[in-house]
Amino acid sequence: MIVAKSASLVYFDHGREIHACRDIDMQVSDNEFVGILGPSGSGKSSLLYLLSGLKNSTSGDVSFRGQSYKSLSDQERSNLRLREFGFVFQQPYLVGYLTALENVLLVDNSSSDSVTRAESLLDSLGLGDRMNRMPSELSGGEKQRVCVARAIMSSPSVVFADEPTASLDHSGGLAVVSLLRQHHRGAVVMVTHDPSMLEDADRIFTIAEGVASPVHSK
Repeated sequence: MIVAKSASLVYFDHGREIHACRDIDMQVSDNEFVGILGPSGSGKSSLLYLLSGLKNSTSGDVSFRGQSYKSLSDQERSNLRLREFGFVFQQPYLVGYLTALENVLLVDNSSSDSVTRAESLLDSLGLGDRMNRMPSELSGGEKQRVCVARAIMSSPSVVFADEPTASLDHSGGLAVVSLLRQHHRGAVVMVTHDPSMLEDADRIFTIAEGVASPVHSK
């Protein structure tokens, strides 16, 4: 589904080259859970940006279902992400003046069925009695569960999760990963520094200094 071939990402900082990712060769198949494990500054978030089309590779190529991201305009990549991908980040980015339910509906409010699905998702994530609360009235774990519901609301092909458990305690982090896997039927690509969050991963890649290496597969 997603294929990276010798994909590199280079940033330029005051004329200095910074190699965030180096010659990445990997693929993400339908319905699998892929973990990317590494410490801060290792390049794991940059790799997620490459795989999701948030960044174009400096060299090499990344494609989704056979179509290179480089062949798409910025608007076409944006539309692709909206249509095919969901995102969960380390910090639970919610719109402060919208309720939990309204935050989930941001990605799909096309019909009355959308409201029913959003309510069902929030209920299944243990937020049935919190869906009309504002973000300021929710705990950190509850906010992250709202973000999970929003990420899977449109049944995307892939959910990209960038350190989604880093701001939670261990049990809260495991709960978020479990909920994500339980309620999403597509692929999940998760970046983390904590190997315990990847116990159910189908494949795990470690990354250091921008170089990714496979270490585990089921």
